[in-house]
Amino acid sequence: MSRKLSSKLKTDDRLKAALQARDELADDFELLEEFEDEWPEELDDEEPLSEEDIETIQSEISDLEAFRDLAVSITENAKGQSLLQALDAGFAKARSMEAPEKAIIFTESRRTQDYLLRILQETRFADQVVLFNGSNTDPKSREIYAAWKERHTGSDKVTGSRTADMRSALVDYFRDEAKIMIATEAAAEGINLQFCSLVVNFDLPWNPQRIEQRIGRCHSYGQKHDVVVINFLNKSNAADQRVYQLLDEKFQLFSGVFGASDEVLGGIESGIDFEKRIAGIYQHCRSPEEIQMEFNLLREELDDQISEAMDQTRQQLLENFDSEVHEKLKVNLQASQEYLNRYESLLLQLTRFKLGDAALFNDKEPIFDLLSNPYPDQQIPLGRYKLGPAVDDAHIYRLGHPLAQCMVSSAANAELPFVHLTFDYSNCPLQVSILKDLVGKSGQLSLTKLTIESAETQDHLIWSAHTNDGTILDSEQCTRLFSIPASTEASNSHPSDLSELTKTASQVILTQIAEQNAKYFDQEMDKLEGWADDRKRSLEIQIKDLDVEIKTLKAESRKLAKLEDKVKAQRHIKQLEQKRTDFRRELFDAQDAIDQDKDGLLDDIEQRLKQTTQDQTLFQIAFSVT
Repeated sequence: MSRKLSSKLKTDDRLKAALQARDELADDFELLEEFEDEWPEELDDEEPLSEEDIETIQSEISDLEAFRDLAVSITENAKGQSLLQALDAGFAKARSMEAPEKAIIFTESRRTQDYLLRILQETRFADQVVLFNGSNTDPKSREIYAAWKERHTGSDKVTGSRTADMRSALVDYFRDEAKIMIATEAAAEGINLQFCSLVVNFDLPWNPQRIEQRIGRCHSYGQKHDVVVINFLNKSNAADQRVYQLLDEKFQLFSGVFGASDEVLGGIESGIDFEKRIAGIYQHCRSPEEIQMEFNLLREELDDQISEAMDQTRQQLLENFDSEVHEKLKVNLQASQEYLNRYESLLLQLTRFKLGDAALFNDKEPIFDLLSNPYPDQQIPLGRYKLGPAVDDAHIYRLGHPLAQCMVSSAANAELPFVHLTFDYSNCPLQVSILKDLVGKSGQLSLTKLTIESAETQDHLIWSAHTNDGTILDSEQCTRLFSIPASTEASNSHPSDLSELTKTASQVILTQIAEQNAKYFDQEMDKLEGWADDRKRSLEIQIKDLDVEIKTLKAESRKLAKLEDKVKAQRHIKQLEQKRTDFRRELFDAQDAIDQDKDGLLDDIEQRLKQTTQDQTLFQIAFSVT
């Protein structure tokens, strides 16, 4: 046999092996077909291989076969065992949010799915796991499908399409009975899992749009809790770390709020193109330095595409919110701790004032010893109290403690006389710049509680103040005044009428609430429209499945020899066509349901507009700043 013919036979054998491998991969990785369609052909006609090239390729084949054998021999891995810890942590978080203990675990292949099922079957979750993939041919899925079909026989839930009905059966089982769904990418589209708030990316895809689709299954209209996302990452792999960094920091997939990731994803090219770039880095880089350099280049390219979208998103989602929400979003961990310390300090000052000789206070630490109970009608234990973290030898003291509640209530309801306060700014260790212009001036100040009752009750504190020369103080200046030392004396003046200032401030608050309600209305309308889009996509998938099944049955019916069989097949086809018509009609029904929800939303807004207000002056003083 000539070398040329021998080479051709070897090539044919390798082609057959490659085709067989492709079929096996397509069986295991459900998105292989999609990748084949989206990834362009890059193979060009090449010159015949030299003897040296052939030897190199054969050596690489041997290495790959060795890797394959090693991979097949591995039956356990640390990543799989870590899943149990991740689930425990995730369910603990769900319990803290009072959310259902439901988790969907996404994998890239069915073999991984089977492996995770085997692990979980040896744990307390053994009878609480359901699989979801493109075929759903495992025994438990068939059993779930049969029970679901029997339960809903004769109802509109049964469509006649096995694919659509199987998906509905598995989702219902997950919602009602199972705790865990292990899913391939087949679950990333066309189903709603609003009852599940824990997403585990066991295999983290490189395509950011696929990740967004996964999270979107749970983070959709009707979700009542924050969606917790757990990602598995190989920290010893530099490339894996950089991929996660890009997905998290640049695409905002795991820390973004209010759909910011949607805006960012809209600023890039196809997720497949991004995925190709990542694959190229994995294939060609052999050292951490090369990986670092390539990812830096990729990040720079993404900056050009994303920066503008990020700026627009930030403006749309943050700058248009009212000031209170804006401040809450901006606050970081350190600032929130400082904020908490400020309120703890105020609580401690109030406690010291109200308890007097009933307690001994420590000037260096937020600790005091309660010697007697100033509120006999309340069961308040004596002993040591401490603000801050829990300790073994003291009661935890915070705003929710019965002692603190009694003092706050007593102080809020106290009748305060009209007196004169002299604020000593000059000798105060704190330098508050907004108070400097008040030194040497006098005036009057009041604090009013505005209560607004509508769909919910809101309380607002309104400062009203002016100096004797007509300067009006804003709320920040009034608040800061009470942060500096002051002395009290009887006032020789009479209370001024500050009602116009209070009325103006009240109107500002009511206007802000109206704006908040308008934004709430827009957000809820967006959610409804998003739910409508999800419902539409789901029905379109079911219609498409029915189209395929009807087409297949028509082709098979033409091959039948007996007229009786043909008639029977045509009746079945007619039933499926009727189901398809029902689905199309359901698209219109879904829109009617949205219209009804919109009516309910309008009723809610109208209720919010029916406001009653009541104001109560807590105190009024004359003041001077020295």
